[in-house]
Amino acid sequence: MTFPDIDPIFLSLGPLHFRWYGLMYVLGFMACYFLVRRQIRTFSYRQLEPYFENLNLVLILSVIIGGRLGYVLFYNFSYYLHHPLEIPAIWAGGMSFHGACIGVLVGAGLYLQNKKIDYWPTADIYVVTVPIGLGLGRLGNFINGELYGRTTDLPWGMVFPGGGLQPRHPSQLYEMLLEGVVLFAILWSLKHRPWQENSRWPHGSMVFLFLICYGLFRFLIELVREPDVQLGFIFGVLTMGQLLSILMMVSGIVLWIIIGRRQGRQATAALK
Repeated sequence: MTFPDIDPIFLSLGPLHFRWYGLMYVLGFMACYFLVRRQIRTFSYRQLEPYFENLNLVLILSVIIGGRLGYVLFYNFSYYLHHPLEIPAIWAGGMSFHGACIGVLVGAGLYLQNKKIDYWPTADIYVVTVPIGLGLGRLGNFINGELYGRTTDLPWGMVFPGGGLQPRHPSQLYEMLLEGVVLFAILWSLKHRPWQENSRWPHGSMVFLFLICYGLFRFLIELVREPDVQLGFIFGVLTMGQLLSILMMVSGIVLWIIIGRRQGRQATAALK
């Protein structure tokens, strides 16, 4: 199959150029906004309402800053060490989901702590919407013809402009399906569990489930995704994406155990 010739710029107004990839970010943030607001009403989570708009701004900035710094630190540190003035140039490409994830957790944590809002219930409400942005982002990667997979002889292998003459896995579409569609279906169908009375699912379990599932899906897809040329394989067998995904899965499991036990003890103490 031949890669479809899609212009990454969908609209130009004089010197201004609007790209599909940027549009994917905008659509992802919009979907998050409306679905989170819907959940706030569904679960009657009133304490978040006065801070909803400001928190969204904090999260958007955290995604951009965390994603960029994550790419700099995890994927191309040696280059940016010698070209520090290029670090803010996000328009030139280079964002890391793992970095964005860390940025959001830290940024939201600091803001919610300052406003004395419960962290884990708030995180649960937001995280179930994240796969929409992930799926759209991977579609943007596909349109850009970047982050393609390794060579393959499967019938749906695709020849990408920057990937040589051999057909490759359209791994961006695999990620759109697993990290976007499938992960959203899992989280959205279970989103009510932590809000049920006497639930065994603690607040925060949607976050932990996200970390586990995303880490697993990303680890598997990295088996057919082309490693970053400047990094290659870590320890000779793992890509950087796989290493970070293992850390995500372990973090999700450990946090679920720790937070689950803590909330269980608090519930028992309340009954006494």
